[in-house]
Parts: sequence; C-alpha cells; structure tokens
Amino acid sequence: LVSDDTGNRLRFQLELEFVQCLANPNYLNFLAQRGYFKDKAFVNYLKYLLYWKEPEYAKYLKYPQCLHMLELLQYEHFRKELVNAQCAKFIDEQQILHWQHYSRKRMRLQQALAEQQQQNNTSVK
Repeated sequence: LVSDDTGNRLRFQLELEFVQCLANPNYLNFLAQRGYFKDKAFVNYLKYLLYWKEPEYAKYLKYPQCLHMLELLQYEHFRKELVNAQCAKFIDEQQILHWQHYSRKRMRLQQALAEQQQQNNTSVK
C-alpha cells in the first residue's frame, strides 16, 4: 500500500515529467501519429493538466515552453496538424530560433546592467 503523501508525490512527479515532455515537438508528433489526440479521455487529461499554468506549480518547470504547447493542445486543429512530421519540424525550428534570439537579447541586457552598475559604483566614489 502507498500512503497518500507518497502517492501524491509520485503523481506530482509523473505529471511534472509528462507536462515537460510536451515541450518536445517530436514527442507531440509521436503521440499524434499513434492516435492519442483522438482519444477523448486523453484530450480531457490534457485539459486537466492546465493547472500547471498556476504559479505554485509552474515554478517547478524547467521547460516553460511546455505550457504554451499544453495550451495549443487544447485546440483540435493543432492536435490534428501534429500528425504531420513537417509541422513538428517547423515547431522545433521555431523553438531553436526563439532560444537563440532570447540568449542574445538576455546577454545584451545583462551586459548593459553590468555596465550601468559599474558606472554607478565609479560615480559614487
């Protein structure tokens, strides 16, 4: 027998892992090609998982883009398109472009903040 606390912890871990898998377009393509998105129970499960958007749960996510995918999976048209490998490839490429742009933008921002802090430190002296 599993205690309630242990069972809840296990459920949390399994759902956390599954939600984060949704960030992978190739995994979404895999699910689509095997008909998971046609199963009403599975679609309802995806709807249930929307609770991960709440800050108290979202803070545990390493791949926040999974929440965007979870949101898109609520739409039948998106679920149907994922059967196409080209769709998954396009999403994958867009994620890579986003990360590259985000990284460059973040580095510039951090550099500007460091320069500003350095100027503030020298002007105080």
